[in-house]
Amino acid sequence: MAGPAGDWPEAGAATSVRSALGGYRAYARRWVFLLVISLLSCSNATLWLSFAPVADTIARHFLLSTEQINWLSLVYLVVSIPFGMVAIWVLDSVGLRRATTLGAFLNFWGSMIRSMPCMAVDIQDPFVFLLGGQTFCALAQTLVIFSPAKLAALWFPEHQRATANMIGTMSNALGILVANLLSPALVKTEEDIPLMLGTYILPAGLTFLLAIACLWESVPPTPPSVGAAQSTSLSFLAGLKLLTRNKAYMVLAVCFGGGIGIFSNFSALLEQVLCVNGYSSEFAGLCGALFIVFGVLGAVALGLYVDRTKHFTEAIKIGLCLTSLACVAFAVVSQLQGQTIVLAAICSLLGFFGFSVAPVAMELAVECSFPVGEGAAAGLVFVLGQAEGVLIMVLLTSLTVRHAEPSVSTCQDGQGPLDWKGEAQARRLTPPSPGVSLPLASFSWQPPLSWRVGAGRPLRGEVGWGGPRAAGRTWSAAWWEQPSREPTCDPT
Repeated sequence: MAGPAGDWPEAGAATSVRSALGGYRAYARRWVFLLVISLLSCSNATLWLSFAPVADTIARHFLLSTEQINWLSLVYLVVSIPFGMVAIWVLDSVGLRRATTLGAFLNFWGSMIRSMPCMAVDIQDPFVFLLGGQTFCALAQTLVIFSPAKLAALWFPEHQRATANMIGTMSNALGILVANLLSPALVKTEEDIPLMLGTYILPAGLTFLLAIACLWESVPPTPPSVGAAQSTSLSFLAGLKLLTRNKAYMVLAVCFGGGIGIFSNFSALLEQVLCVNGYSSEFAGLCGALFIVFGVLGAVALGLYVDRTKHFTEAIKIGLCLTSLACVAFAVVSQLQGQTIVLAAICSLLGFFGFSVAPVAMELAVECSFPVGEGAAAGLVFVLGQAEGVLIMVLLTSLTVRHAEPSVSTCQDGQGPLDWKGEAQARRLTPPSPGVSLPLASFSWQPPLSWRVGAGRPLRGEVGWGGPRAAGRTWSAAWWEQPSREPTCDPT
C-alpha cells in the first residue's frame, strides 16, 4: 500500500538498530521526484482551465453551446468523485512510480485528443474530442493530485514533509494561474485556437518524458524516518474502513473538503458575483490572481512554520477560522459598490489563509490516519472535497436571482455589455425563460446568455438573449433567419 514495510526488507526488525546507528537516510533525488510531480500537477491544472478564460471564442469557433463549454471544466469534478477511489487503489497497489507515470501518460494523451478537431478536417462533432480529451486529463488528475502526500511520506524526513506537501499542492494552484493568464494571451481571435491547443501539449509531453526518465523507483532503498520505516500494508478496503471509523480524520476530511469545494466555487463564480455590482471583469481577474498569489505565499510561510514547530492542529484551526471570517467579509463587501481596494484586500486574505491550510491539512490527514496508507488518506479528503464542491455549486445555482433591471451591472454577453432594454424588447417578442449558466473555475469569463439560433447552434456576438451587441448590429425580430456557420480550424 503506501510504502509497506516489505518494500524495505530490513525495516521490521532493524528499525531499532537503524535508529541507534543513525541509519535513516534522505536521498537528494527526492527533490527531482518532487519537481517532476509538481510540473505534472501544474500541467494538469492548466489543461483543466485552458478553455474557461476564452470560453466565448471557443464556443464561436467550434459552434458549441454554453452548457457544452461548461462541461469541459465540470468533467474534472464529475470524474474525480467515482474514479478518485480507483486512483487511491492504483496508487497504493502499483506504487508511486507507476501510478505517476500512468497519470503523466493520461495527461499527455488527453491533451492530444482534445486538439484533434484542429488536426483533422473531417471531424463532424468536435465536442466529442474536446470532452474526451478533458476526461482523460481528469483521470490523470485523480492520480496526480494524491502523489505529493505519498512522496512526502516515503521520501522526505519528518521536518520536510509539510514543505514537500506545500510545493506539490501549490503547483496545482500555479497551474490555475498560468491558464488564466496564458489562454487569453494566446487567443486573440478564433484563428489562434489551434496555437493554444498545441501550446498546452508541450508541457504535458515534457512532463510525461520526465516521469519516464526521472522517476526511477517508488520507495528509497533506505527509509528517511521512523514513520516511513514503520508503514504497513493494509488492504484497500481495510484502509477505507479504518478511515471511516477514525473520527478525527473524518472531521478533518469534511472540514477541509468543504474548503476545497469553496475554492472551486469561488474560482467559478467570482466574476459573476462582482459584475452585478458594477465591477469589471478585469478587476475580477485581478482579485482571482491575488487570491492565488497570496495563497501560495501563505502556503510557503505556514509550511515552513509547521515543519519547525509541528503545530499542525493549531495551524489548521486558526487557518480555517480566519478563512471563514474572510468568506463572510467577501459575502458582505461584494454586495457593495465602489469597494475595489477592500475587495482586493479581502481576496488576498482569503487566499493567504485558505490556501495555506491545504498542504498542512494533507500532511495532517496522513499523520492522523496511520497505519492507513498515504494515498488513501489524502485521496479520500480530495474526493470528499470534490463532492462537496458539486453540492455547493448546485445550491448556489439554485439560489441565483437575476435582477430585472440592474442599474450598475457590468455583466457581459459576448464582447459587449448586456442591453437590458433590448432584453425587455426580446421578452415581448419571444418570452422564453433562460436559466443562468455558471462557468467553472475562471476568473475572467462572463456568463453568456446567447440564444440558440440557426441549426441549433449559438451565434455568439451576433444576436442573442440580451439585445443588440456592441458591434453595431441592430435588433431584428427575424432573429431565427440568421444563417448557421460551419466550424473551421484552418488558421489560414
